[in-house]
Order: sequence, then structure tokens, then C-alpha cells
Amino acid sequence: MGIIVKQISYVHSNRECLFRGINFSISKGQKIALIGPNGSGKSTLLEILTGRIAPAEGDISFTDKPFYVPQHFGQYDNLTVAQALGVDHKMRALQSILNGDASLENFTQLNDDWSVEEKALAALSFWGIPHIELSQLMKTISGGEKTKVFLSGIAIHSPSVILFDEPSNHLDLESRKQLHNLIHDSKATIFVVSHDRTLLNLLDFTYELNQNGIEIYGGNYDFYKMQKEEKLMALEAQADHKEKALRQAKQVAKEAAERKQRENSRGSKKQIKKGVSRIFMNTLRNKSEQSTSKLQEVHAEKMNGIMQNLQQLKQQLPETKELKMAFENSILHTGKILVTAQNMNFRYSEDYLWENSLNFQIKSGERIAIAGRNGSGKTTLLKLIMGNIKPSEGVLTVADFKHLYIDQEYSLLNNGSTVFEQVQEFNSQHLPEHRLKTLLHQFLFKMDMWDKTCGQLSGGEKIKLIFCCLMVSNSSPELIVLDEPTNNLDVQSLEVITSAIKGYKGTLLVISHDEYFINEIGVNERIEL
Repeated sequence: MGIIVKQISYVHSNRECLFRGINFSISKGQKIALIGPNGSGKSTLLEILTGRIAPAEGDISFTDKPFYVPQHFGQYDNLTVAQALGVDHKMRALQSILNGDASLENFTQLNDDWSVEEKALAALSFWGIPHIELSQLMKTISGGEKTKVFLSGIAIHSPSVILFDEPSNHLDLESRKQLHNLIHDSKATIFVVSHDRTLLNLLDFTYELNQNGIEIYGGNYDFYKMQKEEKLMALEAQADHKEKALRQAKQVAKEAAERKQRENSRGSKKQIKKGVSRIFMNTLRNKSEQSTSKLQEVHAEKMNGIMQNLQQLKQQLPETKELKMAFENSILHTGKILVTAQNMNFRYSEDYLWENSLNFQIKSGERIAIAGRNGSGKTTLLKLIMGNIKPSEGVLTVADFKHLYIDQEYSLLNNGSTVFEQVQEFNSQHLPEHRLKTLLHQFLFKMDMWDKTCGQLSGGEKIKLIFCCLMVSNSSPELIVLDEPTNNLDVQSLEVITSAIKGYKGTLLVISHDEYFINEIGVNERIEL
């Protein structure tokens, strides 16, 4: 058995329980995806498995010590690359031996790994970062390079158990393909937290972490999605049946009460005609009231049972349905030329950014991806198109049109405003308050988040809030520009955002290394850098 987890629970320092009673096992060599909403505890569960944090209760066992590829790197910033890779102690021992210190301690530390430095450098080179030195501090390199450093450790240590936390983040398309090949070909036991749906489709099983614990689906992400849709349809059918039963029960109760009232009224009139005494009349009335009360209790009990079942079903239903952008159609006719680049190039210093100058056109109604490796100038090209900077060479002609830029810093948002205040600022339609709150809920913002400031939100929450604000504003930009919109999103949020973008009718320009997302939103052109 590769991993066995028994009754794991975790409680925050404020005593809020994140999850309780988690149980699962992973056989040797299996490849498992762990998905779930942001905040459900996926990364925390991985850190418990690594031993970095302790669970409130429960036990974990491995066939071998796991190798961990983290998502957040701040805690490693003051380490050298060698320390992050876990080879610094061997390299110190090797250097001491080469300098004449042949102590037993140094030989024990080295453990006959005489080629440790060569292996480390070869692994870094394999991941396209040969320029990074083992003595270099982690804080001096980019997010994508940090990911590649940890991925390099797999070749160095050859672990039999690997834990990945969002390994695709910050990787360009070529490096993602390299990662996908590594996971596909690996014989190790693999446990992956990821929103990269191409990667998720390479894995044997999908584990969903939710408020009820772990649900196991015996297939990849597409299989999971199909199973969830079938489950959703079945739950909705059950909920519809229960709602119909509740309406019928209320109607039956109403008719029974009216019928009983008529019977009681007729009975009273008959007794009065017969000259029945007042005392006997009171006795009969009390019995009638008791009978009516019992009848009402029977019907109320039946309706309560149906309502409880209906409530349980509704709790299992997802919090959001498919959304579409509420934009009006673009006023530009399809095919109008918006941007033309002729032999265009740019330079920050003496060297031009692109080896070959750029020539392209962007027309109204197109969906275009800007593709290229990390550092190839994709974001610079966006700044040129939007007029933030001027080309150093060639001609860039930009027509008069309205655009909207959603950058990686989410600068459309005011970090000092609360979530609800931010939505109100975009409310050019003057929608009523209850409608704004409904939209927030559809975009997975529950009531306890409405008073949070935008600065407190995660990257994934910020991108969702931006799209919620765009729906509220009902503005109609001719061009929407997206710079890595899928970073930091869980798969549930990805589905929401993908659906929203698919409903937009104008021109789309996007930078994304997520090929699954690119295909989903209907990109039909590429600008290769």
C-alpha cells in the first residue's frame, strides 16, 4: 500500500474545524487527483501528509517518505536552491572530503553519492533552468523557476511517493507538457492537487474533498465530471419530485381542513335545531377541535418529513448553475480590423525582445491566444496593444474601441473596498440589493464573505469577483483581455469562469498556458512569440 490515511481531522487555531474523519488509501503506483473548492483544505491535507503540520487526530502511513512539490514558496525564499532540493548536506560533505576531511561523518552524509552535484545540475538543465546556481537563494528566482527547482528534485531523489500541490502553476506550455509526460510515465505513487484539467485527465482516480469528507470517483477528471452531472440530474429530479409532493401535501391538508370545517359547521347547526343543551354542545365542540388538531398534526408531520428530505437534497446540489455573461452584443461588426502590427518589435535595453518582428491582425469577433514560453514577452505585447507602451520598431495601428484588461494583479478591484461595496461600485444597471446578493452567491461568495475587503481575497476569489462585477455592470467592451485568468482557481470556479467567458460575444485576447481552458473557450487564432 502506498498511502493509508485513517480518521484525519484538522482544526484551525480559532477552533474552526476544516475537515474531520478523512479516510482513504492509495495503492502502490496509483495516481490520484484531489480536487475540491478553494478553502476546503486540499493544501492543508497535503502538508499533513508531508508531516509539516500535525493533524488534530488520526494516523498516516507510507511505504516510503513522500517527496513534496509545494504550491506556495515564500517559506523557502531564504533557502539556497541546494537546500530546497535537499542536497546541501551531501554537497558540504563532498566538498569537505575533497578538501581532505575524510571523517566518518562526512562519508556517512555523502552515502556514496559522489555525483550529487552533477545530478542536481543535470536535473535543473532538464527543466530548462541551467542558469540557476545551486548556491543561489530561492527568493532571487521567479515563480515558474521555483516550481522547476522542486520538479528537478524528483530526478535527484527518485521517490516512490510524490505529492504535488498545483504543479502547473507558473509553468509555460512546453514545461506543462514536460510535467504531464513525467506524471504519465512515472511508476511512483502520485497524489496531485491541481486545477490543470489536462493533467487531471492523466490520473487513475479522482478524490473530491468536500464538507462531507472524501468522495472517490473511479476515473479521471472527465469521468468525474460526467458522474457529477449524472448525480446532479438525479438529485434535481428527486428535488423536483419532493417539491411536487410537498405542494400536493399542502393542498391535501388545506382541502382536509376545509372539509372538516364544513362538517363541524353542519354538525353544530343540526345540534342547535335538535335543541341540544349548551354543556353537551361544548363537549361536542371540544371533541371536534381535538379531532381537527390531530388531523392538522398528521398533515404537518407529513409535510415536515417531506421538507426535511427536500432540504437534505438541496444541500447536496451545487451552489451554482451555469452562468453566462450578461453583456450586450458588441456594437462592432464581425471582421472589423481592431489591431494591425507591421514589423513591430520592442526592447527594454539594447536587445530586441523578439528575434523576428511581429506581423498580425486582430479582427472583431475573434478569439485569440498569445502563446510563448515564460519570458517571451506575452504581457509586453498586451501592453503595446492597449497603448501603455510604444513599439521600438515598426508600426502598430489600433482602431478606436472599448477594451477591458483583466491583469494578473487584478487591478480592476479596489483592495480597500469590501466585496459587496465593490459589486455596488459596478452596479451601473441600478440592480436591487437582493439581485446583487444573488449574483454574489452564484459566483460562490457566501454571506460571510461580503464584508471581506478585496485585499483579503485569494487570487482565485479576485478573478471570480471581477467577473461578477462585469455581470453587474452590463458594460459592453469590444475586446476583453485576459492575462493568465485560470491561475489559483479550483476546478469548480474554473467551470464557472469558463462558462461566463463562453457567453461573451465580443473579441477575446487571452494569455494562458492551460490548453484545456483555451479549447473550452473556443480560441480560433494564435499569435506565437
